[in-house]
Amino acid sequence: MSASAAPLEAGAALPAITAKDQDGKEVKLAEAGAKGYTLVYFYPKADTPGCTKQACSLRDSYAQLTDKKVTVFGVSVDGAADQKAFKEKYKLPFTLLADPDTKVLDAFGVPHDSGKAKRQAFLFKDGKLVWKDLEASTDQQAADVLKELEKEG
Repeated sequence: MSASAAPLEAGAALPAITAKDQDGKEVKLAEAGAKGYTLVYFYPKADTPGCTKQACSLRDSYAQLTDKKVTVFGVSVDGAADQKAFKEKYKLPFTLLADPDTKVLDAFGVPHDSGKAKRQAFLFKDGKLVWKDLEASTDQQAADVLKELEKEG
């Protein structure tokens, strides 16, 4: 596994990085996550069993997450076309970011190897990191985030 930086620490700012979403549109993460909660989760590869469980866990709890004003971004090294196919196949209601050059992974300090990101998740409030999960779950990802939001109050 390699990464150019250590994982973000509590209180760190949401990285000012731009990435393309599943439709090829640019997303400026720091702007998108300036207000409210922003969950940026990383997964190894679109449409693989563990990544599908992780994405579907967030999909199935999406109403609860949006009730708590959480914006969700999924990130992997897959290209935009693969992200779009994954999003459409599983009816994912959130944005997927394509990071084939690993600039988003590197900005967050997410380890990656052999073209796959380590499964991790980062929760920001008003652009500042309040929680990170460096051993992110697959089917429990949404439950873990919701549990943390309860602590946040």
